[in-house]
Amino acid sequence: MTETKKIAPPGLMRGARRRVAASQESLVETEPLRAAGPLPLVVRPAVKGVDLVAWAEAERPFIEEKVLAHGALLFRGFGIDDVDAFERFTAAASGSLIEYKERSSPRSDVGDKVYTSTDYPAEQEIFPHNEHSYSRVFPLKIFLGCLIPAETGGATPLVDCRELYRRIDPEVRRRFEEKGYMYVRNFGDGFGLPWQTVFQTEDRDAVEAYCVKAGIQCEWKDDSHLRTRQVRPAVARHPKSGEELWFNHLTFFHVSTLAPSIRQALLAEYAEEDLPNHTYYGDGTPIEPQVIAHLQQTYVDQMIRFEWQKGDVVLVDNMLTAHARDSFSGPRKVVFAMAEPITRNDF
Repeated sequence: MTETKKIAPPGLMRGARRRVAASQESLVETEPLRAAGPLPLVVRPAVKGVDLVAWAEAERPFIEEKVLAHGALLFRGFGIDDVDAFERFTAAASGSLIEYKERSSPRSDVGDKVYTSTDYPAEQEIFPHNEHSYSRVFPLKIFLGCLIPAETGGATPLVDCRELYRRIDPEVRRRFEEKGYMYVRNFGDGFGLPWQTVFQTEDRDAVEAYCVKAGIQCEWKDDSHLRTRQVRPAVARHPKSGEELWFNHLTFFHVSTLAPSIRQALLAEYAEEDLPNHTYYGDGTPIEPQVIAHLQQTYVDQMIRFEWQKGDVVLVDNMLTAHARDSFSGPRKVVFAMAEPITRNDF
């Protein structure tokens, strides 16, 4: 069912239509992408010339209500097809953006706290994850904007973390609720991001200070090689809805989740404790292969895909919804931003 939203403030139409009283217009319409589920809710202009930035500034409570109910909003048909428009919309929809810190994937700066989506080769898929769920400070909201869609593939699948929590085997969930998980990183071996990029400094003392504040154990193996360990909960409670959610990187960073060719190359080169990224139970014991396989399959079973169109923007509640990336061909350009920082107090 399509829903229209009437809004009172004037001046939300571009060009000549600015003279039209917006209170007399139904400016946007909404409907779920799929009849079978709420994720994502599609928001389209109901009339020509809607200024999405002005609309978002006036209607932030409506945006908040809908993203909390649906987990993600797909804004389509508003022509947000350059970095400047994307940056202005994200600020209008959720306030100031936040910097990409404690990095885990390569991104390029393209604006003021606006980045490319992960700069992995086009043939590589990216497994579903909640942005920065391993950090003490993480974004409650993320934005993805399509400036150039891929020729083929390149979707950004979404996963409902409420449904994910319900579908994970209760015994598996209980074990992680009791133990949490441990994320181990190794830096300096030439694979993955260097610690200087991750922590945005070349000062070892600054890295150690950051780790203390962030609840991370750090160990310098020598002058250039660093190992970190951080124990995190696997389940978190949403600060607004109060729902318990499967919110972690334990499957994403487990070596078995990598593509077989990459996994085999890493295991041939490194001992397990020296892998660039790997996860364990919170007490440091290995996660059983069948448990990881169950988690991987549960994510895959819940993925919802849509084809990017130029000018699309997706606003994601980062706790309610995980996101991924399909492989692609052609010059795909998707930009990324984070907003509304949340500081964890559950570890």
